[in-house]
Amino acid sequence: GLLARGYLDRPAVTAERFVPHLFTADPGARLYRTGDLGRVLPGGDLEFLGRADHQVKIRGYRIELGEIEAALVEHPAVAAAVVVVREDRPGQKRLVGYTATAPGAPEVPGHPPAHPAEAEELRAFLRRRLPEYMLPGAFVSLAELPLTPNGKLDRTALPPPEGRPDLGVEYAVPTDEMERSVAAIWQEVLGVERVGLHDNFFDLGGHSLLLLQIHDRLRERFGLGAEAAGGAGSLPIVDLFKYPSVSALAGHLTAALSGMAAKPPDPMPPPAAKAKERAAQGRTAVRQERFLKARRKLHE
Repeated sequence: GLLARGYLDRPAVTAERFVPHLFTADPGARLYRTGDLGRVLPGGDLEFLGRADHQVKIRGYRIELGEIEAALVEHPAVAAAVVVVREDRPGQKRLVGYTATAPGAPEVPGHPPAHPAEAEELRAFLRRRLPEYMLPGAFVSLAELPLTPNGKLDRTALPPPEGRPDLGVEYAVPTDEMERSVAAIWQEVLGVERVGLHDNFFDLGGHSLLLLQIHDRLRERFGLGAEAAGGAGSLPIVDLFKYPSVSALAGHLTAALSGMAAKPPDPMPPPAAKAKERAAQGRTAVRQERFLKARRKLHE
């Protein structure tokens, strides 16, 4: 048939895909390894989860995209969904969820029938079903998912997210110099056009690695230390978890800088300064370890 034609004169691929049938006594019987992923539910039903070739690894986590898609279509306003990994900015991979709503979709609280679910609503819905690292950093609502002439999903035709993410909160303009500085750093690192006063770093698509970049830039911008114990003139990495909005973080930084101004730092002799400079080399690994400890502490 058409399936077998693709394996003609390709013994290695044939052996990989056509495996011995373990559930029959017929000699030479074979099973075809489709590449689909599934699981057996307690009631004996089979649940299709997605494709094995759609498993990805982001920030050290191995993620099955089909599992996120299966959770998305459980939302009453979502008729179809697909999740992909995009790298619209070099070195910054993120999950993006695409949803389509069919006419006549069930009504959901706060929305008329067939109205697409908002990003914040979808994020909260997924948060009750999936771990944080599996939540898409952005959502795009489409009238329908693009298809190839053969009727299969055309992932290459999915558009990139545009503009400011839908966070479920109104955009508020940063008002003072500190708020504008924090927002500007977030915009640059996250690649977001506008960051509002009450926007949440993680809802904007932020994650642990980007948090380290934010931490570095804030410390450099304001001359802060990274002491884990905190105190005047320091910015422990855990503080970025405690103050995830521009408003909260700016207020915390203002307080930290005020304490540092009230107590001038002790003068440091040149040899000590050089020693500190040498110790700072390779600090990324130490900072990452401190970050992981802080994250574990917050979840205890």
